[in-house]
Amino acid sequence: MFFFNSLALIVILSAIILVFAIIVKPRTPRVKLSSVAVEHLSYGNNPIPSFNMTLAAEVSVKNSNFVRFKFENTSSSALYKGMVVGEAKLRSGRVGARKTRRMNIVVKIGSPGSLSEAKNLSSDINSGMLKMNSYATLKGDVRLFGIVKNRTAVMSCGMNLNLSSRSIQDLECS
Repeated sequence: MFFFNSLALIVILSAIILVFAIIVKPRTPRVKLSSVAVEHLSYGNNPIPSFNMTLAAEVSVKNSNFVRFKFENTSSSALYKGMVVGEAKLRSGRVGARKTRRMNIVVKIGSPGSLSEAKNLSSDINSGMLKMNSYATLKGDVRLFGIVKNRTAVMSCGMNLNLSSRSIQDLECS
């Protein structure tokens, strides 16, 4: 009888430990652009191709952990053809357990002189569509029973800027 009770206790404890390990295992939070709006857009090809705009974006950080995620100050970059054309600061903060935090950012974007020499910029402006990317890395930690687990959440989003309608289309984050 003692053997069967001991075996049952071991099985029950193992099941509890397994469930506990699955539930509280720290996961990396997800970061993405929820929405992007175009403000103050100007572009042209004469005498050199260029574009300037302001983007108002909402960044969401989803924490699927059972404990809070605390992240440091970081920056978000907007890219056109791999070149940085704008940056915005993301202030440090916290996301509660199993919560989503939304932050509004404003990004001023302009084509630098080296970019205006690119042949593709002129043809992209003529086509009315600019393919852009956004990138950010959020470094922070998840504290579980006094144990600190560092986590890095990466946002990489692609979008098309429709010049004629002055809107963002095909916003996709991975």
